[in-house]
Amino acid sequence: MSNPQPKEEKMENDHEIRIYVACLAAYNNGHLHGAWIDADQEAGAIYDDVRAMLRASPMPDAEEWAIHDHEGFEGVAISEYVGLERVAEIAAFIAEHGRLGAELFGHFGDIEDARQAIEERYHGAFSSLADYVQDLTESCTTIPEPLRFYIDWQAMARDAEMSGDVFTVQTAHDEVHVFAGV
Repeated sequence: MSNPQPKEEKMENDHEIRIYVACLAAYNNGHLHGAWIDADQEAGAIYDDVRAMLRASPMPDAEEWAIHDHEGFEGVAISEYVGLERVAEIAAFIAEHGRLGAELFGHFGDIEDARQAIEERYHGAFSSLADYVQDLTESCTTIPEPLRFYIDWQAMARDAEMSGDVFTVQTAHDEVHVFAGV
């Protein structure tokens, strides 16, 4: 049996992360006016783009805005009135870590916890948790050849996850990211 290797990691997001910001003065008067804004930039730059959209509004002295749509956040919900600092923080994390970052953010609900997990507790991507357990076991101990066929890697993987020693995030059918448990 060959020794499974960690899958090649691809963490970058493949598409633009952006928000659609609407002018509420125009919206409340029956006009659709807004702009798609790159969310993967500093909050101040996002705010500058919002102000530019408001200056171009068909309603004079427009000041209020709301996020009416978003793309590229890999399933993370962005509410209508979330702060631009938060939008920029989430977008930067997803831009850096792609779907894995979004799934971690969903798991923890907090960027700092998700960042700590990926920086300090990440063991890599594997085809399955059983492949990870087999790889770890074989790298730590020599298994006598006659015993190899009696080892139940699936059961060991299930036990490791149920005990809290590890947790996983699945980002594709055969892509499981393994993290040390808490």
